[in-house]
Amino acid sequence: MTTQPQKIGFIGLGIMGAPMCVHLIKAGHQLFVHTRRPVPKSIAEGRATQCTSNRGVAERADVIIIMVPDTPNVDEVLFADDGVAAGLSKGKTVVDMSSISPIATKAFAKRINALGCEYLDAPVSGGEVGAKAASLSIMIGGSETTFAKIKPLFELMGKNITLVGGNGDGQTAKVANQIIVALNIEAVAEALLFAAKAGADPARVRQALMGGFASSKILEVHGERMVKRTFDPGFRIELHQKDLNLALSSARELGVCLPNTATAQELFNACAAHGGKAWDHSAMVRALEKMANFEIGQKA
Repeated sequence: MTTQPQKIGFIGLGIMGAPMCVHLIKAGHQLFVHTRRPVPKSIAEGRATQCTSNRGVAERADVIIIMVPDTPNVDEVLFADDGVAAGLSKGKTVVDMSSISPIATKAFAKRINALGCEYLDAPVSGGEVGAKAASLSIMIGGSETTFAKIKPLFELMGKNITLVGGNGDGQTAKVANQIIVALNIEAVAEALLFAAKAGADPARVRQALMGGFASSKILEVHGERMVKRTFDPGFRIELHQKDLNLALSSARELGVCLPNTATAQELFNACAAHGGKAWDHSAMVRALEKMANFEIGQKA
C-alpha cells in the first residue's frame, strides 16, 4: 500500500474501470479522469478532476491507467492528436489494463519508451464482481523496476498480482485466461443442459458437482447464472469474442491449432446472431439450448 498520495490518470470508466478508479480515490490518491461516458457519480463526487482530453490526463498525472475495450481504442487513446503520448513528459508511466493484442502492445510500449516513459501491460481477470471487490487477478508485462513502483496501486485493485515477463507477456497471459474461461463456460453449459434434458434438477446437479473434482469458479458463478437465467453483464459476449479473436489470430501466426477455442467462438457468434452481443458470456448456453430445442429450467 502506498503512503503518499500520487497523481494518477484514469482513462475509461466503464463496468470495470469505474470501480477500479473508485478504489484509488478511496486510498487518497488524486485522480485525473477522462471517459466518453458520463462520469459516474461515485467518481465525480470523489477526489477526481475531469479532463477534457486524454492529453490533459497525461499532462496532469504521473501514472496514467487505461481501461478501454479493444486494441484500436488503446491506439487512439495513446496516439491520437490529443492522446496520452502528446501529453507525456519524461519519467511518467503508462499502465494499460485493457485486454488487447500482445503484438500491438509490444509496439505501443516501444513508442512510449521512446518518449522517455515507462510502460506496463496489466490486463485483469475477475469481471465486474472482482473490480468492485478489489479482488482482480492482474497479469503484468514490463520491467521489474516499473512493476515494483506500480505494484502498490495494483494492490488497491486486485489480489493475485503477477509479473509474467516483458511487455506483451501480460496480454499473452490474459489471452490464455480467456481461452480457459470460454472452454469452462462451454463445459458447464453442456453439462447442465445435459442434466436438465435428462430430467434432473440442474440447480441440484450444480450443487452436487460443486463438492467434487468438477468444481470451479465458472460452475459456481456462471452455472448459477445459467440456472437462474440472469444474463445481464458481467462480461459481455462481444468482449469475449474480441479476446478469442486475439487467441485465434495469434495462434495462426504461431502455427498452433486451438480447435475447442474455435468452437467456443462459434457459439459466441451464434449468440451474437440472436441479438446477444451484450449478454453476459455465461449466456453461451443459449446457443447450445437453441441446438437442443430445450432450455435449462424447463421440464423435460
